[in-house]
This record gives sequence, C-alpha cells and structure tokens, in this order.
Amino acid sequence: MRWRIDRAEARSILSPVTGFLREAGFTHSLTPARNCTFGCSYCYVPTMRVQAGLKPEDWRHWGEGTTFKSNAAELLRRALGRGPGQRIYCSPLTDPYQPAEEEGRAMPAILEAVAERAPAVFVVQTRGPLILRDVELLQKAARGTRLRVSFSVTTDREEVRRIFEPHCAPLAQRWETIRALRAAGIAVTATLAPLLPCDPERLMRRALEETEGAVVADPLHVRAVKQRGATTREAAAGICAHYGWMEWLDPEHQGAVLGRMAEVAREAGREFGHGPAGFGLLGRDERGGNFPARRGVL
Repeated sequence: MRWRIDRAEARSILSPVTGFLREAGFTHSLTPARNCTFGCSYCYVPTMRVQAGLKPEDWRHWGEGTTFKSNAAELLRRALGRGPGQRIYCSPLTDPYQPAEEEGRAMPAILEAVAERAPAVFVVQTRGPLILRDVELLQKAARGTRLRVSFSVTTDREEVRRIFEPHCAPLAQRWETIRALRAAGIAVTATLAPLLPCDPERLMRRALEETEGAVVADPLHVRAVKQRGATTREAAAGICAHYGWMEWLDPEHQGAVLGRMAEVAREAGREFGHGPAGFGLLGRDERGGNFPARRGVL
C-alpha cells in the first residue's frame, strides 16, 4: 500500500503535556508528523481532531497519508536544554516508526538532536520494527539520556491483530524486534496497549519472558471511564460488535483482565502498571526512582 507523504514546517516541536501524560510524569511530548499511516481501527487520535493539531483532511482520511514536520530536528535542538528535567514522550499522536517513516526519515535527525542535547528522559513509543534501522542512533542517544523504547504488543492472537491493525507488523515480528533491541543494549518495555481480545495470562507470560523490568498495559479507552478527551474510534467499536467482542469495551471486564495480568506479574515478582501510573514506569531507570509511584502500579 502506498501512502501520501507531505512535508510542512512546524512552529514548535515540544509540547507541554497535560492530562494523562502529565499525570504519568512527563513534561513534554514530541510528534514528528501529522496523521499516521498505520491507520489502526482503534486509534484515539482522530477523535481529538483540532485538539491533536489535526486538519479536517487528517481525521476524515485517517491512515491514508502523513505530513512530516520538515524542521523537527532543528526545532528540537533549540528547545532541548531550555529547562531542567525535560521528560519527553515520543509520540502520543502518531507512531514515530509508522510505515511512511521508511521514506520520510524524520527520526534519525531527531535522535541525533537528542544525543547532542540530552533531555532527562526520552521515551519512544512504537509498534514498528523499522526502529531497528536506527539502533546505532538509539545507542548514541542513550549514552546521555535515560532512553527507553516502549514497544506495543496488543494481543496474543494473530487473527485479532489482522482485523484491528492490518498495517502493523505480525506479532512474531514484534517480539523479534523487542529481542533485537534488548540484544543491542536498548532498554525496552513491552507495552500491552491497547488490550485487544486475547488470553490475558498467556500474553502477560510472553511479555515477562521477552523483557526485563516492569510491564505496562492499558485497555481500550471508553467514554464510560474517560469522560473527556480522546476515546476509541467507532471503527474499533464496530469490529467488537461484529465479532462478539463487546466485553473488551466494558470497564468491568477491562478491570478484571488487568487484575488477571497483575496476578501473573506478582507471581513472577515483576512490576506491572496500567493507566498514567503504568506509563510513568517508562521514565524510570532499572533501579526505580525518577517518576513518583501513583495509583495503577501493581
């Protein structure tokens, strides 16, 4: 599949965070592009519309193309170091290693800027094996900043993955990517989010086998729990209705699933978190510390 790729200059690149990410302990977010060519059925970003900096053509044609911020690295060099303790999450609005990044190549220059003017924390949130292209740059950046890759795995059922996120890599390739990052000395967390229909215990056991340290999870966002802001797209709700998976949108079922996963983590002596507190674990080093503990860490 070919996507439309555009480029445009941005006015800024680091955005002070509010809400979920602020509660998780981050200070800024970094989004290298507008719109995401993974086009996942559940993605909450197009539901935010202008609040996510989108234009109407973005949310009306989500996943069909992207607009890279052509001056992102230049802006980042200016913004880094302006204040102490910058803790940056990249990215809440588009996957930095979306398919279009193979051609767009925004991340190499961004990682060079991070290596040159290191923030306190730099977290890369992705589900894209393309990140392995930049292993040497990740290693370089990690020498000066607390860098962690939060790699998303959403289910243990390949047929479910194909239905909800057909443009994402197969599950086997995602676990292979996690192993390759670890072998390269990159700190990596298995982030089980959003939780799609799965065997919760089996998925958690696989995450514990493939990683060290904490495991993070988060269910699909639903309006019954999240009264304001982003929520799961109607496309994913339609999929759940069609396949008889509506319980995965039910807060009571979601809580039970998280509880079952937490029990597996406890038995293994590993830390497990969900919601803002869980994502707060991404900024900590292996000794703990940095982000304060909050409700949702189990």
